[in-house]
Amino acid sequence: MNISFLFLTITTGLVLIYVLFKPLDIKQQEFVDVPLFELISFSVYDLSNKGLNNIMLGKKATKYSDRYTVENIDYTDNSKNFVANMKSNYGVYKDDIVDLEGNVTYTREDGLIFKTQFITYNKQTGIASTDRSYISYKGQDKVMGTSLLYNNVLNQVSSKNVVAIYNFKEKTK
Repeated sequence: MNISFLFLTITTGLVLIYVLFKPLDIKQQEFVDVPLFELISFSVYDLSNKGLNNIMLGKKATKYSDRYTVENIDYTDNSKNFVANMKSNYGVYKDDIVDLEGNVTYTREDGLIFKTQFITYNKQTGIASTDRSYISYKGQDKVMGTSLLYNNVLNQVSSKNVVAIYNFKEKTK
């Protein structure tokens, strides 16, 4: 065997390796939204010099740098005229806004209840809103509609496509 044949074989092999095999394309993944910690079966109490403002309970929560995501959220706002409680399957608490999704039930201490599949509650203004269908109860009265804007501070409601069932009481002499 000739030495030039050996070098020719090695050179051909290296050229074939260079042509046929591609270098590894290693992709780097950037983790922008990394959870800071997780809580399981938790209670968060928001206290101020005026007393208890809010309570947030849940089965499982993940804290990110800008928000909490909560499973089976139970959120109570005690900072307005009427205490409001909201429960749902899933919730996101970010910048004093609570977005609730899945079997949402809003209950106010005077007996007002409404149910929907999604609601956004602004803690600062006390406004709960949804653009989905809802059903509302207060005593025997029942209201259904396709969107809702409820102000807990001013006790005002606006809605679209409303169907209401009211029981009127007659005055007795």
